[in-house]
Amino acid sequence: MKISIRRSRRAAIAVALGSVLALTATACGDDGSGAGGDKGDAGSGKGKIVFWDNNGGVRTDIWKEVIADFQKANPDIKVEYVGIASTEYQSKVDTAIQGGGLPDVGGVGAAMLAGFSAQNALEPLDDRLAKSSLSGKLNENMVESLKAAGGGDGTLYSIPTSANNGVLYYRTDLFKKAGLDEPTTWDKFYAAADKLTDAKKNEFGYTIRGGAGSIAQALDAAYGQSGITSFWNGDKTTLNDPKNVAALEKYVALYKKDTPAADLNNDFTKMVAQWDSGTIGMLNHNLGSYQDHLKALGADKFRGIPQPIGATGKRVQVSNPVDGLGVFKSSKNKDAAWKFIEFATSAAENSKFNKSAGQVPSNNDAAKDAWISQAEPTKLAAAALTDGSTTIVQLPYYLPDWNTISKADNEPNFQKVLLGDMSAKDFLDTMAEQLNKAQAEWKEQNG
Repeated sequence: MKISIRRSRRAAIAVALGSVLALTATACGDDGSGAGGDKGDAGSGKGKIVFWDNNGGVRTDIWKEVIADFQKANPDIKVEYVGIASTEYQSKVDTAIQGGGLPDVGGVGAAMLAGFSAQNALEPLDDRLAKSSLSGKLNENMVESLKAAGGGDGTLYSIPTSANNGVLYYRTDLFKKAGLDEPTTWDKFYAAADKLTDAKKNEFGYTIRGGAGSIAQALDAAYGQSGITSFWNGDKTTLNDPKNVAALEKYVALYKKDTPAADLNNDFTKMVAQWDSGTIGMLNHNLGSYQDHLKALGADKFRGIPQPIGATGKRVQVSNPVDGLGVFKSSKNKDAAWKFIEFATSAAENSKFNKSAGQVPSNNDAAKDAWISQAEPTKLAAAALTDGSTTIVQLPYYLPDWNTISKADNEPNFQKVLLGDMSAKDFLDTMAEQLNKAQAEWKEQNG
């Protein structure tokens, strides 16, 4: 649904998400009055709280471990866990904001933060953070990234848990057998995708994401090849620049030629499972699926490396949003909800969570743990962002409509592009028009 509720805000804080890696069910008390209708209460700091996981199924096991640790340390607080698939999370929260039933605490990543905060659904957390044991302990770039994504008024509505980054995973065993070089450039990537494909044997060089979450991956491929380093040129997006159009055309041409036909409907969980259990040469995802590949394939059959380098000799990739936890304003037990966030982002728990997720911890002490240097994709991703080889194109997470435009409005259109029912140019032109309008509205609101 389109989010039309906007509050006056100041200009967005410009923060490079790339520098983050360089630093290595029913809720209690919501009266159903909708956005801004129930201001909630601090509560007693005890009793029951409801937690909505924004990556349910994928992160359920590790969150249940964190919750068990929390309840052992805080026996007077009971946490009710509700796992919601990442593809459904935003719509469920939006529905609950308008109709009631929000949790006390939930996952609030940068990509959806502006939309929620614009509806006055989130509790400001600056004062709580300043007075807590986390003060000075969190990666400042992640904190500032979430402040910027909140819509531009500099308020912190979400406490960071982790940062992610795009990764190109490839099957070292298949590459070796075929005599192929590591896919460090886009030319080598396309050559490998073609050579490793034998559709009659159900062998493919690549798996493309055509289902939920497809847009960010498509944009990564477009900007990565075109070498364009900014999402905006003045007040107009560079999204439909002719170089991006040509790059996307080349990328989508892989579908059904060098990829399985089933990719059309694959979200990341299906795509990852397909790659882990089959004979597909390459997969674009992020740090989050590293542990899945490690369990399925073993360390000797794959590698996870930074995205390919373009013709300019530089690596360009779009930003990956920081994930975090927020307290919903309607909660009647905000003190207990905050205790849960404070515990979950403490050094020990944040390290445990991110080791399982394969992502970069937000807690500075957790980021020093040995497992990070032992997880090769995480180590290489951090290095790529400090050696001068990588430029990050910042996506406009501060736009309240960003998540809607990049998901509900255009994921179906991307499927049309894969099927040949819509041109890459028309797809990018459509999305660019929506983004230019959203940017103009945001600037008007913020003066």
